Amino acid sequence: MAEHVYCCEPKFFMYLAVIVLLVLFAGLMSGLTLGLMSLSLVDLEVLAKSGTPKDREYAAKILPVVRNQHLLLCTLLICNAAAMEALPIFLDTLIAWWGAILISVTLILLFGEIIPQSVCSRYGLLIGATVAPIVRVLVWICFPVAFPISKLLDYLLGHRNAALFRRAELKTLVDMHGNEAGKGGELTHDETTIIAGALELTEKTASDAMTPISGTFSIDVNARLDRDLMCLILEKGHSRVPVYYEQPTNIIGLILVKNLLTIHPEDEAPVKSVAIRRIPRVQGSMPLYDILNEFQKGHSHMAVVVEQRENQQSSDKHGSTKEWSVDIDGFKPSPERVLFKKKPMHKWKSFPNTRSSPRLGSRSRKWPKAMYSDILEINGSSLPGLPEEVEAVGIITMEDVIEELLQEEIYDETDHHYEDS
Repeated sequence: MAEHVYCCEPKFFMYLAVIVLLVLFAGLMSGLTLGLMSLSLVDLEVLAKSGTPKDREYAAKILPVVRNQHLLLCTLLICNAAAMEALPIFLDTLIAWWGAILISVTLILLFGEIIPQSVCSRYGLLIGATVAPIVRVLVWICFPVAFPISKLLDYLLGHRNAALFRRAELKTLVDMHGNEAGKGGELTHDETTIIAGALELTEKTASDAMTPISGTFSIDVNARLDRDLMCLILEKGHSRVPVYYEQPTNIIGLILVKNLLTIHPEDEAPVKSVAIRRIPRVQGSMPLYDILNEFQKGHSHMAVVVEQRENQQSSDKHGSTKEWSVDIDGFKPSPERVLFKKKPMHKWKSFPNTRSSPRLGSRSRKWPKAMYSDILEINGSSLPGLPEEVEAVGIITMEDVIEELLQEEIYDETDHHYEDS
């Protein structure tokens, strides 16, 4: 047993001071273990870049300390264990053994665990930044013991990866930060809706946002631009009108309504005499983000959505895949043939307008600029047509994509809708 030190001796106050320091040191190590280890690198990086001025300062001080988290964890636990083991030794010199055990357990539980962890869980950023220099010194002191253990943990458990949110988790997090959730968030309903729409846009395809062919307004390339047709176009109020040949599903191009300003209804000029612009064709499985990226370049704000015909799909399932390609200049079969397979549109490839054909089933997302800027050439009675293997199922525009992003309908001056009374 250790020799007892009485209160009248000078060692009593020295041992008492050591006991107090050990309790405070053990409490600090315990609190930092919870406070620093609960801060992920992602949280600290976010605070360092976009937090308040104080938070950016604190996070910048803490980040170098917590990057090697296993080394930091081993250092804090070694220091905490050393302080807690040394405390009963000094208490035993002041009081009886049973009192030393009782008091040490009480001090460690109350002042070394509960209070420090409660405070550090609430003010971990401030406390961690304040004692960061001390922690660095402790890391170097405990390095001979802590480093091998941390390397063993790295080998067995691996490095702790950044706690990034998945898309669905991020959407839920945004909803929780909305002011309608009642949790103190500052995001408005429109902000949360747009953010959620942007996160969902990558999972939506052209088929989700398109307007079916049966619901679109288009005109025949052989129609006459008489007064009735001009009035009908004016009534619809569209800035672009698709043009078809023989049947509405055979969309061959589009006309800009502003180009009709110079057409006199009394002349009854045919539609094919007006400048008909080429219209890009996309597969129904093409992601909306890819379509938006192309629309925002300004070449075209409208595209035709095409799909394989059902009989062609059934033949593909039995292994008899047909070959076909499309000539961008005339929309007629090209001598150069490629294998057509059902695959997302983002793997399609389009060739420049050099009398060669854009081939479905290739690997580029880009649409050639000439595809939009050139006017469709119609030579005599030779009119373009879609290949038999595909059919047009809808029309998609920039407005359709924006509506999916906003998750709300966009009404212009010519749209007919009814408001709840």
